[in-house]
Amino acid sequence: MTVLDLGMIRGVDINADNEIVVRLTPTYSGCPATDMLKDEITNTFTERGLTPVKVVIDLSEAWTTDWMSEAGKQKLQEYGIAPPQGDSHSCGTHVALIDGVTCPHCRSQKTQLISEFGSTACKALYKCLDCLEPFDYFKCI
Repeated sequence: MTVLDLGMIRGVDINADNEIVVRLTPTYSGCPATDMLKDEITNTFTERGLTPVKVVIDLSEAWTTDWMSEAGKQKLQEYGIAPPQGDSHSCGTHVALIDGVTCPHCRSQKTQLISEFGSTACKALYKCLDCLEPFDYFKCI
């Protein structure tokens, strides 16, 4: 899963000083991984000889799961995390936390919400009633 899969890269431009400027929107403004992501993006460009590069945090719009690519959602599912179902306008936090989220393991919709919070605040914990596997659901944000 990459920052591109998550839709966190909002743009790449070259400024007047000939710097590559990457605009990054974290999944939430207090994300503890933001500095690490900035460093990794800078290193990726530098390793490819693309310098100078500057990564700027763009909070002009809040990140949303609507920005996730279909490939990113597929990667989540393959990893065992149910991707967001619907878009952020149609599935606010409480609407999305209902039974019937598709199980990423067996594709059953016979699932049950166990906890509004899973391994991170942006995920909820579900259990499949068919295969009995627990799984995280990435909430629509």
